[in-house]
Amino acid sequence: MNMDLAGDVMASGIQLVLLIAAVAIVPGLLVGLCVSIFQATTQINEQTLSFLPRLLVTLTILIVAGKWMLTRLADFTVEIFHRAAALVG
Repeated sequence: MNMDLAGDVMASGIQLVLLIAAVAIVPGLLVGLCVSIFQATTQINEQTLSFLPRLLVTLTILIVAGKWMLTRLADFTVEIFHRAAALVG
């Protein structure tokens, strides 16, 4: 395995992890921001108020996009095994 191939595998793996993490985290961050803006405008100082909406949005995103995430990870794993098999023989 040369350094270029190893770098390509690492770069595509990191890119995939960042993409999957962003899909799971960004909607929760946006909902938390909206709830924080609502709390600031109404002067409600309850710290636990933003927890439930963020939790529900994150769980919903994981349910909706979970199959897509798992498919992307499985495809990447198959690609890695194909690359490894091509290097051996």
